[in-house]
Amino acid sequence: MLLCLTDGGIALFCVNPTSWQIIVFIYIYIYIYIYMGNVHSDKAGQFFNSGHTNNWAVLVCTSRFWFNYRHVANTLSVYRSVKRLGIPDSRIVLMLADDMACNHRNPKPATVFSHKNMELNVYGDDVEVDYRGYEVTVENFLRVLTGRLPASTPRSKRLLSDDRSNILIYLTGHGGNGFLKFQDSEEISNVELADAFEQMWQKRRYNELLFIIDTCQGASMYDSQVGEDSLSHQPDLAIGVHLMDRYTFYLLEFLEDIHPSSTTNMNQLFKVCPKSQCVSTPGRVLITDFFGSVRKVEITMETINLSSPMEPLPERILSEDRQRETQYYVDQLPVSGIIHQKAKQRDWHPPDGFILGLWTLILIVFFKTYGIKHLKHIF
Repeated sequence: MLLCLTDGGIALFCVNPTSWQIIVFIYIYIYIYIYMGNVHSDKAGQFFNSGHTNNWAVLVCTSRFWFNYRHVANTLSVYRSVKRLGIPDSRIVLMLADDMACNHRNPKPATVFSHKNMELNVYGDDVEVDYRGYEVTVENFLRVLTGRLPASTPRSKRLLSDDRSNILIYLTGHGGNGFLKFQDSEEISNVELADAFEQMWQKRRYNELLFIIDTCQGASMYDSQVGEDSLSHQPDLAIGVHLMDRYTFYLLEFLEDIHPSSTTNMNQLFKVCPKSQCVSTPGRVLITDFFGSVRKVEITMETINLSSPMEPLPERILSEDRQRETQYYVDQLPVSGIIHQKAKQRDWHPPDGFILGLWTLILIVFFKTYGIKHLKHIF
């Protein structure tokens, strides 16, 4: 007789036993069976005790008007990064107070750039804006966070999180000590924001929450620290405005090196700004706990009734679909080379002082040649 010890159908070893060897073999088999069962139980317990099964993002630009171009670029850059790391549009609430892509001052319509060489367009074909223009208000923002929305509000405009959701909340715009401006006409205070977070906690709408605010005096929205301004970055002469804020620029540069399975933690993220602004020690929290998707699954013994298979479409409809124009997306990745590359050589334009001096020289030569009496023929 030949006895074999197996694991998952794979033979570990085989023996031709005597009676005492059979007893030892049975003991070994029982021990391994119990040990492997405990390992699988521990893994399942760790999953169900982790408290984190899905990620959401609420990204808000609160500024209007052309000279706040950088705030829209800030928000779209973070939006692009979280989508690249796996969070779908169905779990992103994007709020843009102005449409810079279609602004009449934009020299390149339907684009928003976050780099001065105008090679990284963060306004791609797949941008889904949930709240735009005058929909971006303090009231709507607080309603999204707390879930107090009218019954007619579509799913795409709702934050459908639960007590196992990690939520990234990103705000950019203009602010002051203890407030953030919306649309240059109203403000949200730090007290109102703290109350919204408290309501979210009481209603079990999140497991962990990462709050990033890139504004002047942003730290005063959650602490008593004041006097820290948000500085603009990346000026572009062709567009005529700054393209991003400093902190978000380095945040985007940092996120470009992150992939969905990355083990980079939050402690490394907070090194993109001075310690005076980011005094925190969240070293054990992974970047992808907030900026990426979650690949965990929950096992259930419930029976789920699936709908009947869909009927095939008629050949006429299929042929019409084939004749339509093929949709495609602009390839925007990778961008690491774009961010780190040297600036292109710009076309030379004479300064204003040079032009004024040239006209002065022409007038002097004219007066020396013809005299002032011929001046009336010019005017």
